Amino acid sequence: MKRVIEWAKAHPRLTAWIVLGLGMNAIVIYEARSVGLLATQWAALIVATTLVAGLCVWIIGWDDDAPDDTTAGDAKDTPAAPAPEPKK
Repeated sequence: MKRVIEWAKAHPRLTAWIVLGLGMNAIVIYEARSVGLLATQWAALIVATTLVAGLCVWIIGWDDDAPDDTTAGDAKDTPAAPAPEPKK
């Protein structure tokens, strides 16, 4: 069990993909159980759902790849001046 936890900590995105994929596939299988799909359709549905889970994890991880360094001269980091108070 300890090795599994260490592996999960070393590979957080892959772990998230596995967990999200299992959850999403469980929901899809539960909801589509009475539709009458063929075996090849089930396989395609499960593969597509797993790929969507991986895409979700990849998109969520985009923010992690953004550089954290900011320079003091960036206009986006400089707060806007407060609006002047209206004259009475």
